[in-house]
Amino acid sequence: MQVSIIGTGYVGLTTGVCLAYVGHEVVCLDTDPAKIARLERGECPIYEPHLKELLAEARPRLRFTTSYEEAIPGAQVIFIAVGTPPGEGGNPDLRYVRAAAEGIARHHTGGFTVVVNKSTVPIGSGNLVDAILRESYDKHHNGAKPDGKFAVASNPEFLREGTALHDSLYPDRVVIGSDDERSLEVLYTLYRPVLDQTFEALPYLPRPEDYGAVPLVSTDLASAELTKYAANAFLALKISYINEIGMLAEKAGADIRQVSKGIGLDARIGTRFLQAGIGWGGSCFGKDTAALVATAAEYGLDMPIVKAAREVNRMQRERIVERLLAELKILKGRTIGLLGLAFKPNTDDLREAPAIDIARKLIERGCRVKVHDPVAMDRFALEYASLDVIRCKDANEAAAGADALVLVTEWQEYWELDWHAVAGSMRNPFIIDGRNALDRARLTRAGFKYRSLPE
Repeated sequence: MQVSIIGTGYVGLTTGVCLAYVGHEVVCLDTDPAKIARLERGECPIYEPHLKELLAEARPRLRFTTSYEEAIPGAQVIFIAVGTPPGEGGNPDLRYVRAAAEGIARHHTGGFTVVVNKSTVPIGSGNLVDAILRESYDKHHNGAKPDGKFAVASNPEFLREGTALHDSLYPDRVVIGSDDERSLEVLYTLYRPVLDQTFEALPYLPRPEDYGAVPLVSTDLASAELTKYAANAFLALKISYINEIGMLAEKAGADIRQVSKGIGLDARIGTRFLQAGIGWGGSCFGKDTAALVATAAEYGLDMPIVKAAREVNRMQRERIVERLLAELKILKGRTIGLLGLAFKPNTDDLREAPAIDIARKLIERGCRVKVHDPVAMDRFALEYASLDVIRCKDANEAAAGADALVLVTEWQEYWELDWHAVAGSMRNPFIIDGRNALDRARLTRAGFKYRSLPE
C-alpha cells in the first residue's frame, strides 16, 4: 500500500520504518530540513536500539521529504504522527495536528484516503481533523466537496521507547477506531503482515517464542482515542501505587522489592511497572494523565485517582533532594553527580526526565551538579544548553570529587562500573540508588554508604 507519515519523531519514524520493512511503500514527511537530510543519509535523529539497522533494511521502500506536495498525492493511508505538547490547563496543544490536516486537504489529489491520528490526541480529535479536512479541501479546491475522499481513523500507538521496534512488529494488540467501515478494512489490510506475522524476522529483532496472530481491536473513533489515555494512565497509576506502598514499607521496615515480587506474581496484577523508585517520566505519562484530567473536567468529572498518581510521582523527585539533605546536612557548595539523564534506559529522550527536574532543584539549593548519560549527552547539550551543570564524558568523571551520587537512570553500563575505583575518587562515597537497580552488598563492600528510594 502507499503510505505517508507526517512527523518523524519516535512514533512516526518507528512506524514508517516498520511499515516499509513489512512491504509497504512509505513516505515520511517532516518540516525540519536538517532531520530529513540526516534520514536521507541513513542517519537516525533519535536513539532507538536497532533503528539504524532496520532503516537500512527498509530503505528501498522508504522515502523522506519536507514537501506535502510530494508526500500526499496518491497515498491510501496518511498517518498524522506529530507532537502534541502539553498546552494550557493540561490539554494537548493541537496546532501541529491542525497544520497536518490542512496540509493533507490542500495537497490531496487522489481517491479515497484514510487519515489516521497516530498522535495521542484527546477524545473528539478525530471529529476535529475531519472538520479541518473538509473545510480546507473546500477552500483549496475551488469549492469542491470532499465527499467520499476522506475517512478519519484513530490508531493509537503503544510503543515503549527502548523497545519500540519490537513493540511495532510484535505488538500485544492493534487498536483501530473509526466510524467508517471502509477505513477499518483499509487499516486491516495495512496491518495484515503484522497481524498474521507473515514478514521475515530479523536476527536482531527475533520473533518471540510461541508468538501467534496479533489481536485486532476494532472500535468506534471515540473509544480508540480514549483507549490510549486509559492505558497510559493505568500504567502511571501502577508505578505511583508501588511508590506509595514503598513509603509505607520504609516506615514499617519492610523490603519493597520483596513486596513487589509478592504482589506481582498474582496474575491479576502482574510484575511489570511495579519497580519502586524515582517515578515515571517521558513524553506520555505526564502529558496523557494531564490531558485525561482536563478532558474529564470538560464533562464535569473529577479524576481523583489520576490526580493522586501525578502528585505521588512529583513527590518522588523531592525525596531525592530530601535524602541528600538528610545525609549531607548542607547542600550549598556540595558537588552532586547524576548518573543518567534520559527518562529510561535505551533512549535519548529527555522529555519529563526526572534527572532534569532533580538537577534544577539541586542548582536552586546551591549545588554544583555533574551529569552523565551513555547516549543522551548530545541531545542534552542541545536541549538544555542553559542548564548550569557540568557535562561529563563518563560516569567516573561525574563521580570524581563528588559529595554524593544519584543513580537516576538504570543503564546497564552503571551496573558494570568498577565501584571500588568510583568510591575512591569521591570526596564522600555516598550513593542514592533511585531505581533500586544496584547491588546494595556490592556497593557497601566497595566502601559506599548506600541508600535507595525507598529504603
